[in-house]
Amino acid sequence: MTDAALTPTPNDCDLPRIRAQFATFNDAIDYAAQSQKGLNFHDMRGELARVYPYSQMRDDALVMARRLIAAGIGKEDRVALIAETGADFAALFCACIYAGAWPVPLPLPTTFGGKDNYIDQLAIQLISSDPKLLLYPEEIGEMAAAAAARQGCQAQSWQDFGRRPAPECDLPSASPDDICYLQYSSGSTRFPTGVAVTHSALLHNLYGHSTTMELGTNDRCVSWLPWYHDMGLVGCLLSLIANQVSGDYLKPDAFARRPLAWLDMISRNPGNTLSYSPTFGYDICARRISSQSNVAERFDLSRWRIAGNGADMIRPDVMQNFVNAFAEAGFKASSFTPSYGLAEAVLAVTVMPPGEGIRVELVEEERLSGAPRDLSRPARYRAIVNCGKALPDMDVAIRGEDGSERGDHQIGKVWCRGPSVMHSYFRNPEATADCLANGWLDTGDMGYTAKGYLFIVGRAKDMIIINGKNHWPQDIEWAVEQLPGFNHGDIAAFSIETENGEEAPAVLVHCKVSDPEERVKLRDQIADKVRSVTGMSCVVELVPPRTLPRTSSGKLSRAKAKKLYLAGEIVPIDLAA
Repeated sequence: MTDAALTPTPNDCDLPRIRAQFATFNDAIDYAAQSQKGLNFHDMRGELARVYPYSQMRDDALVMARRLIAAGIGKEDRVALIAETGADFAALFCACIYAGAWPVPLPLPTTFGGKDNYIDQLAIQLISSDPKLLLYPEEIGEMAAAAAARQGCQAQSWQDFGRRPAPECDLPSASPDDICYLQYSSGSTRFPTGVAVTHSALLHNLYGHSTTMELGTNDRCVSWLPWYHDMGLVGCLLSLIANQVSGDYLKPDAFARRPLAWLDMISRNPGNTLSYSPTFGYDICARRISSQSNVAERFDLSRWRIAGNGADMIRPDVMQNFVNAFAEAGFKASSFTPSYGLAEAVLAVTVMPPGEGIRVELVEEERLSGAPRDLSRPARYRAIVNCGKALPDMDVAIRGEDGSERGDHQIGKVWCRGPSVMHSYFRNPEATADCLANGWLDTGDMGYTAKGYLFIVGRAKDMIIINGKNHWPQDIEWAVEQLPGFNHGDIAAFSIETENGEEAPAVLVHCKVSDPEERVKLRDQIADKVRSVTGMSCVVELVPPRTLPRTSSGKLSRAKAKKLYLAGEIVPIDLAA
């Protein structure tokens, strides 16, 4: 490539911006292709490696759409795509939409767990989404083919698929109520549930998000977030197309190796930057900078307009550390933009108005847990972060267990309603009925409102979120069940808060072993198994048999197990004795 070919796409051009107000995402792609803007992909060091204007992406997508149709892919068929950050995935995702098929972004292998675990995870998600075709980068061909063989779908590398014939043909028309894609970002790897998102829902959310952020002249997105996660896919790819924004991308594994390359890319943007990260991303960057470093010489973060926070519980102390580390490089605390959302609402439900930064309220821990106030003990408080105001056309309500709506500063379950709420869980009417009622979505999270702002205090769901990644306790429990001697109901997994305020998984396991040395071996074996499946280090506590509580129907009660454990009423076996 020539130097001229590697000139990044501009922040602005003559084409008037339309904030996602299109009937279908097909229309959004068509309009973006009329601009000079596009996607810009960077290498491991954060240097520009490929420029991909929206016009070229559309041309490639239309050719790929004809290939899909020639390969027998019809309307509403699923096409699974390994979501590697790059031009191939972007074009293929759009191609599926042009062909009337439903793209299904699936994760890349992680650095933990090994080949077999990845094949298992991929196969399970393929069985759930039931695609006709899996397309993948050549580098993971062996694993992808093995997973596809289990599900019985075709599998082909992007490169090989690109050599298939693409005869001229008519493309199907799309309507706003058609399903646009399936999203698995928030689901269990063992028991996955795909979120079916319509064109209309997607575009409503992207309009609301861009309007709330006051998207305008000279704005540009910089991202390292993976494209199989809803924030990475929707917030940092689909939103850019629908709102005609140029973007710079660093692959997630490149960020993991060189996190400061993210800040280098932001520094090079002559315009205003929109960039998002879970809390841990800011934490890593702050830790990589020593107190002796002259950040002002290397970075210029003065034009970072929206520093989004989301995907996990926002920790004010970490955010302050980031400000302390990079204030001399021009970073402003007011740039922090907390938000709240979930895949079941496409992406965003609430966003903090730009410029308001992180605002916290101190709440007594007894109020958060619902336990009665113990006046004999000093009150303990937790800082709860303000997650902003609801998007246009989105309603947020706090409800008690009886379904009644609660007033300001009254904690309850968070419900939301609006045009961007999901259509359904794919082929799972029971799960759909469990969370959708009269147009309202039960988010599964706990929170309260105050003067139109939403505060999230925790999760009613059993979900464990570590470093922005969702883990279902069922997955952890299933991992332990694979070890000999364990049955379903012998294990309870949940999250606990460590002394430094971070969230960590804890696993309580019925122990039937009496020998002290064997108990220690068992604990270590359980920890290793959980780490191999989830990539997380966890607290493993062995407890006497029949200790874990059950519901009236005989099911394991994780919530009660957690409550009893934290209260000291479930006493683990002392392995040091």
